[in-house]
Amino acid sequence: MNRDDPSRNPAIAWYDAHAPDVAERYERLEFGKVHDWLIYRLPGRTDETVLDVGAGSGRDAAWFAQRGHEVVAVEPSAGLRAEGQRRHPNPRIRWVNDRMPGLEKVTRLGMAFDLILLSAVFMHVPPSERARAFRRLITLLKPGGMLAITLRQGPIDAERAMHEVTAEEVMQLARAHGAYVEHFGESPDSEGREDITWAELAIRLPDDGTGALPLLRHIILNDDKSSTYKLALLRCVCRIADGADGLAHHESDAAVDLPFGLVALTWIRAFLPLIARRLPQIPGHDGTTRGLGFAKKGFERLCALQVTPADLHVGMRFTGERAVALSMAIRETTANIAVMPAYYTAYPNGGPVFRVQRPRNVRHAQEVVIDAPFLWQFGTFRVPIDVWRALQRFSVWVEPSVETEWKRLMTQYLRRQQRRVERAEMEQALAWSEPQRDVHIARERVAALRGQGERMYCVWSGERLRENSFDIDHCFPWAAWPCEDLWNLLPASRRSNNEKGARIPDAQRLQDAQDRIMTWWQRAWCDTDDPWLPERFRREAAASLGGISDSDSINLDDIFAAVSLRRIRLKHDQQVPEWSLPVQRATHFS
Repeated sequence: MNRDDPSRNPAIAWYDAHAPDVAERYERLEFGKVHDWLIYRLPGRTDETVLDVGAGSGRDAAWFAQRGHEVVAVEPSAGLRAEGQRRHPNPRIRWVNDRMPGLEKVTRLGMAFDLILLSAVFMHVPPSERARAFRRLITLLKPGGMLAITLRQGPIDAERAMHEVTAEEVMQLARAHGAYVEHFGESPDSEGREDITWAELAIRLPDDGTGALPLLRHIILNDDKSSTYKLALLRCVCRIADGADGLAHHESDAAVDLPFGLVALTWIRAFLPLIARRLPQIPGHDGTTRGLGFAKKGFERLCALQVTPADLHVGMRFTGERAVALSMAIRETTANIAVMPAYYTAYPNGGPVFRVQRPRNVRHAQEVVIDAPFLWQFGTFRVPIDVWRALQRFSVWVEPSVETEWKRLMTQYLRRQQRRVERAEMEQALAWSEPQRDVHIARERVAALRGQGERMYCVWSGERLRENSFDIDHCFPWAAWPCEDLWNLLPASRRSNNEKGARIPDAQRLQDAQDRIMTWWQRAWCDTDDPWLPERFRREAAASLGGISDSDSINLDDIFAAVSLRRIRLKHDQQVPEWSLPVQRATHFS
């Protein structure tokens, strides 16, 4: 049986068939009546992230959204999702078609939540899958966050694929995952059914319980290093977790698999400017390719062909000698990573943190598209789930720490050689990328569309753009999240761009601009005589946004939904300020 097929799942099929009646029943019950036990345990601040699993008609999601919180509403029933979106069209609610126990789509978003609510949901999870479901929920919860669960007690409804579940079972799961039960209570049924009562549990996660951050500090600051390789590898994984996590595969609850080719590509991208400036990476190194295990014929050919870091990202195409050189350089780099930093990056008590698998042979093609199939052919790079989560959520802290230690090592190597390099030059070599290249492409598309007689408008204000007086705005500002993908580049008036500054659009402003943004995407990147631009646009979005697949079926609605979800992650993980429309004061939890 395909368990992801709603038509094969009895519970989902039942809710689809009865969606209007079920939604009407749910909406008749006020949030405060159903969840009075929970309200006073919620924090007094607004603007938190809430995951509503089994959101149904959207009643609970709407209650949180109306109080200023960002809500991801998970509902596997298409009928109920449609009812919820119709009844509660709040831009702070993002609907996701996902289900327990895996919550794979939510997991790929890379978000963490202050509150996760399972209202009358856990009894739909079969007993054999509850441990996995609970583990997944805990991994999605922020340290200090709350998991709120209500359990139906009484006769089960077999037609809706319910299973018996007790509060004690859930308490045991909480203890097994390092969480504690802050509240346990029981209440009568809100609809007056005498044979049904409800158990209420508030479960708190005191900290991440994984030791991931101490491990990362150990690798960065305390671990013995004979080169910069361990730092380089950690930075590569950090960059992927922050900007290319759409290519990650969550094959189990214990680890995440990355395309080994992507790790190597990111590695090459990091080292090209360092070698160009002859900055040493091991003691006694002269800063050239000499003595570097990964910098063999392929890397040297990339340097000779003047391939730049800006050329090495998902969606780009290489032909001829450049394609062969790239394949060769990636293969050589994966071989070196496997026997050097991946092997020697270990837990304090021994055992490798990262595990790799490499194929024996990879053919060198005369044409290469940097996409998922190309990058996966070089093997698999496995990251423990706790390390992956920490890098996703704390990359804003981890990467600067890596860079600081990297500069310290290079300074140490230079001092031994009695060489002097200005700190600014090292910082410039470690800087990740230059956005101007793709901004130029966006400007060219504006000019081309104007040449075809089209009028151009600011995506934020809707005002018509004058020919030589407009900007290309990063939807998510470069200062907060360096991303030069095509989907992130939007035409804007000078006034709007200056007013927005280094802020992200809030939920309402982004929703108001949806039609204009999608129209720009369609005209600039999809309706073009250049057959490569639509493919690049799609592949970049799939790699950097997460939650969407790299396939021909991807559409602009999928991409916009992924942008909306990434906005929440940037706002809450990195505390990026919002560019907000004038709104009324939000109501606090009360």
